Amino acid sequence: MNVTLELIKENGSVSSEDRILSFAFEKNAYIPYTRLSVSFISGELFFTSVAEIKLIIDGKTVHHGLIDTIKSRQHDSRIIVRLVSKGFTSLLCRNQIEPGLKTGISLNSLMDSFYTIPYVTHEDNSDVSNYIYVRKNTSMWDAVSNLSYKLLGTYPYIRDENRVMITPYPTPSEFTYEISERMAVGYEYDYTRMASNYHMADINGEYGHYELQDNDVLDKKIVRHEYSDLDMRFLYSPQTALEYRNKFDTRGKMAVYCEYIGYRGEDLFDIMRFSSSSYGRIKSMRITGNSKGVFTKVMRYTDKFV
Repeated sequence: MNVTLELIKENGSVSSEDRILSFAFEKNAYIPYTRLSVSFISGELFFTSVAEIKLIIDGKTVHHGLIDTIKSRQHDSRIIVRLVSKGFTSLLCRNQIEPGLKTGISLNSLMDSFYTIPYVTHEDNSDVSNYIYVRKNTSMWDAVSNLSYKLLGTYPYIRDENRVMITPYPTPSEFTYEISERMAVGYEYDYTRMASNYHMADINGEYGHYELQDNDVLDKKIVRHEYSDLDMRFLYSPQTALEYRNKFDTRGKMAVYCEYIGYRGEDLFDIMRFSSSSYGRIKSMRITGNSKGVFTKVMRYTDKFV
């Protein structure tokens, strides 16, 4: 496969690197950005003016992000560079909104009215919530998550390189993995985040009014009690705050995955299929590459979100 790295400088000039030693790309429905780590051989030692990075596989841009770290080392006449990058949607986690009540908010108005973040786009969705409540130190992503759940009961995710989505992708591609194509299939279970009991105070700070118990968690002999103040984001339905917290804590609790050689162009919320009865939306993907080739792992989750 043809794997290329594009380094884009502050002035817009582009240099391509194809002597890639290894890379690892990750995308997950519950992480608001893509992540890339890559090592390559370069003809340059200094990278002070590099502002953007793209990873392109067979003509498809799978990652476009800003630079977290660059480390270059010259040894035996070779310059080896190690670079770490997050997609531009990671900036949604680092930009805060003024606290308070925001009325008549849609995804369109939320994404278009506060900050302009490079290369970040969003689905066209003008469905309006009566209001969202923005707590102190709330990030743009937190506000999007609040709105997404209030409107649709969903958790937002990133499609393409930097496109924010709150609805399941309406025209997904379907990928079937035949037995002869698979390197491995398997299951993963993650119970580390799950809590058994949630307790939330009322407007007077008193507990005992808003409670939620997850019996499925208790059945696994996990006992974890969490106490919180009244969540002002859910004043319209305080019990919903506990339901949201419970869903978020059980995200990705069970997964089935497939590993294969190459990369076929999958994206989040496309459909992965093993057989006529085993299929679902892709919620996580990892693409790695080294001297042995390119390898992809796609995963679907069974949890409480759509």
